[in-house]
Amino acid sequence: MASEETGAEPPKRDVRNHMLFEVATEVANRVGGIYSVLKSKAPVTTAEYGERYTLIGPLNRASAAVEVEELTPSNPRMIETIKSMQERGIEVIYGRWLIEGAPRVLLIDTSTGYKFLDEWKGDLWNTAGIPSPAADTETNEAIVFGYLVAWFLGEVRLIDLDFYNHLQHFDVDAEAGKRGIYHRYCIERAAAHTADVFTTVSHITAFESEHLLKRKPDGVLPNGLNVKKFSAVHEFQNLHSQSKEKINDFVRGHFYGHNDFDLDNTLYLFTAGRYEFRNKGVDMFIESLARLNHRLKASGSKTTVVAFIIMPAQTTSLTVEALKGQAVVKSLRDTIEMIEKGIGKRMYERCLAWKEGDNMPDEKDLMASQDRVLLRRRLFAMKRHSLPPIVTHNMNNDHEDPILNQIRRVQLFNDPTDRVKIIFHPEFLNSSNPVLPLDYDDFVRGTHLGVFPSYYEPWGYTPAECTVMGVPSITTNLSGFGCYMEELIENSSDYGIYIVDRRMKGVDDSVNQLTDFMFNFALKSRRQRINQRNRTERLSDLLDWKRMGLEYVKARQLALRRAYPSSFGSGEDFYDIIGGTEQKISRPLSVPGSPRDRSGMMTPGDFASLQEVKEGLSTEDYIAWRLP
Repeated sequence: MASEETGAEPPKRDVRNHMLFEVATEVANRVGGIYSVLKSKAPVTTAEYGERYTLIGPLNRASAAVEVEELTPSNPRMIETIKSMQERGIEVIYGRWLIEGAPRVLLIDTSTGYKFLDEWKGDLWNTAGIPSPAADTETNEAIVFGYLVAWFLGEVRLIDLDFYNHLQHFDVDAEAGKRGIYHRYCIERAAAHTADVFTTVSHITAFESEHLLKRKPDGVLPNGLNVKKFSAVHEFQNLHSQSKEKINDFVRGHFYGHNDFDLDNTLYLFTAGRYEFRNKGVDMFIESLARLNHRLKASGSKTTVVAFIIMPAQTTSLTVEALKGQAVVKSLRDTIEMIEKGIGKRMYERCLAWKEGDNMPDEKDLMASQDRVLLRRRLFAMKRHSLPPIVTHNMNNDHEDPILNQIRRVQLFNDPTDRVKIIFHPEFLNSSNPVLPLDYDDFVRGTHLGVFPSYYEPWGYTPAECTVMGVPSITTNLSGFGCYMEELIENSSDYGIYIVDRRMKGVDDSVNQLTDFMFNFALKSRRQRINQRNRTERLSDLLDWKRMGLEYVKARQLALRRAYPSSFGSGEDFYDIIGGTEQKISRPLSVPGSPRDRSGMMTPGDFASLQEVKEGLSTEDYIAWRLP
């Protein structure tokens, strides 16, 4: 019988050496930005919790084979829990994620849980009145994974779990029903209401949660980055030059036969992320590129802009043209290097044999006839009768692809007269790519400007990654990152963070504003761009997990106090408990180049809204905040 029914004191739990489980769909399984969040935060959390920290996610055997080292758990309760699930036919993998911090992970094979799907759907309907269509595979996967996680955590805690004890307070949102996502909406709202502590990643999502999920977040926990991983101190400018040269090599091959622009006067812009054409603002980006092209040509500018779109899509293979371009250029380079060696050797021998009165060696003597023939062949191979391609891969349903259709509509076809060139690379970048052999981080370092004009972005990791690598970026006030930086930094554009107004401006005005940002950036001198990259890189400390992670510490302690209030002394102060984990934010040494926040401080203090007040939580900071 439960302690509440008997009137007995609930047992006190160990709230100081508790276990922490973090559940996500991209644990050792890269799909989008959540993977970067988990990977960069893991070292900080592992340093705090050690083996008491475990990430739980669905098993993707292909990625787990190279990212996870299987281990035997050291915790007896964990061993028993895994064993009990395996006896019921649920396959799991426990091990070490091979990233910095080496956190423990538990990956659950959801395919082995589908035999319970009908039972769990019935429970979802009986308990919460939430329907789930049989044909909705994403919802089916979420239900199976959610119930498997609940099963696992229930076994570990050795108590029954009730995830829906607040659902009687819910009102059905008619708009969700109209769009056919009523069941998904109900599941998300149920999760928000049953959480001991409900947090969001940004003020923009806090605003949405309050009105859509009907619960005010207890706090805002912005995403951070492991800045040390990206840190290059005084080397980041050199790394930019090295990575830029590798991009130059790709561009030489991609545009072979049309290399009539100066690479020293070429800017590399890019957008990247999950393929969400409107949410990620790709439609706005392409339209702005067309207007930028017109303005650059009208102004007589000699600057060339090469814009990359890095978004994974359904493809069959690399195009023949993409492969041929790299092969032709490599062949030319190898031939010239061979001729250079031959010329050097012959010049050396001629000079050794030179006597007073002899003529100086000329090019006819130095360059062998067979070298001339070989070089002529390579030059003829450089002829091209078509324009450079706008996409590097053969696309499935090319005629239906939104990005390609928009490029066709604005007619950006890499014509020699265009000042803006465009390249759609529908695949994640990696160093083994035969066409563009660069990892994503190295590619970003080699670019000049990241453009992320998102219409919906809870946080926005891509501009944050640009920032810590010293690359200026464009974001919007509808992204969490954009709102955060706009609130935190005065004149953020001076520090390479350009924020497009997509909330108060119309679509056409927002496109023009984005075009203005890119055009003005193209007018900057090389020295101005170097100075701006230095200022951008100084913002790194604002995004470090050492700063952002403090809010996670507070949120976890608050969850413990709410779940086990009897385990805390009545006079025990909240900040006494977390005092050992607080870290001071060091004052930047660069003055006056360090960013100033809107209150005028050189080093911003704790701007998050999570505050503990004995019995509950004061959310005055959050309530007082309003969208600008």
